[in-house]
Amino acid sequence: MSGHLLDHLVRFGRTLRAAGIPITPGQIIALVRALEWIPLGDREAFYHAARCTLICRREDLEIFDRIFEWFWRNPLMGGQLPPGLLSTAPGPIRRRENRPRPAEVGHPPSGEPPAGHPEAPPVILTDRAMTYSPVELLRRKQFERFSEEEIQLARRLMARLRWRISERETRRLRPGPKGERLDLRRTVRQSMRHHGEWVRLLWRTHKPKPRPLVVLCDISGSMERYARMLLHFLHALSHTRRHVETFVFGTRLTRITRCLRHRDLDEALREVGKTVMDWSGGTRIGECLHVFNRDWARRVLGRGAVVMIISDGWDRGDVELLQREMERLQKSCYRLIWLNPLLGIPGYQPLTRGMQAALPYIDDFLPVHNLASLEQLATHLERLPARRSARRSGLARWIPPGEPE
Repeated sequence: MSGHLLDHLVRFGRTLRAAGIPITPGQIIALVRALEWIPLGDREAFYHAARCTLICRREDLEIFDRIFEWFWRNPLMGGQLPPGLLSTAPGPIRRRENRPRPAEVGHPPSGEPPAGHPEAPPVILTDRAMTYSPVELLRRKQFERFSEEEIQLARRLMARLRWRISERETRRLRPGPKGERLDLRRTVRQSMRHHGEWVRLLWRTHKPKPRPLVVLCDISGSMERYARMLLHFLHALSHTRRHVETFVFGTRLTRITRCLRHRDLDEALREVGKTVMDWSGGTRIGECLHVFNRDWARRVLGRGAVVMIISDGWDRGDVELLQREMERLQKSCYRLIWLNPLLGIPGYQPLTRGMQAALPYIDDFLPVHNLASLEQLATHLERLPARRSARRSGLARWIPPGEPE
């Protein structure tokens, strides 16, 4: 936990104690421990955690609400309650989601007297540099710039992401409100309640099932600065969805699906370290894809699988082999997605020979450089069409993000 946040929590307890609410050191410790189980950017969750751990009497709830609203806009002024805070407020404060946002300095909310008017409320200068909620900045920060504390926080945030891939239609049928085939047996059975009259037609529709997900992650030397966070991402993904197959590659292909099944992340990473022998080495994407297509494609690419390749595209192998294997892989799967951490850098162009060879056969070319890009990926997977769309051909060209196709 950040030292500034811990100082603010202690000062918050002293402020409540100065207002007449009995706060013990044990309650502050309980609040600190509770913050380990809630997202730090969720102000509503933090409010309820503080209220549950610090308030023991019903009559203190209104005072707590007023001090909470004032203090966390002015954490550096804790312990110095402004005059009239506890006496002039009109009635109890409602739940936090209904409260208006604090106005910017010099711009009072609509309906209030302008600054300088005798009835105008006092303008409070707020130092927002040390206020609560570091998560919004963390979402946009690149993975290679994370500190150790930010890595631990990012682990908890990634574990809360929910990955829902669009489902596929199977040949099996089930009862449904609409469908392509008439459910004759159920229709006749229901007609017996109406003396044999077919009052209502019942239908059968195709039963949907989730698509398998196959991930191939580059762990070569050029991807070393991203490898740790990407392994955390793969571990969270494996425990959020069923039917996830995970491979890593550098100069050889290694399957790590069983290693990531450990619930404990540190134990899973230790198993991965024992299994993988080509960390931070060279990159032969074509040879590794050839091994995957030859040995694993028939086992894991059935039932409309979605394939994700995570790599920056730096390749020291045979470019023609890479092109052939990418074409074969695209024809074998439902959707081929390439995640490139360099794509989040402004002005990036895929000029390496590996990316140039692979781009014509990629269905979706997306960034994976921060937490926001992972959230966008989760949204993209959920919105995949139910049926396979037109595939990109070998003549497709690279179109930078934001430009019309």
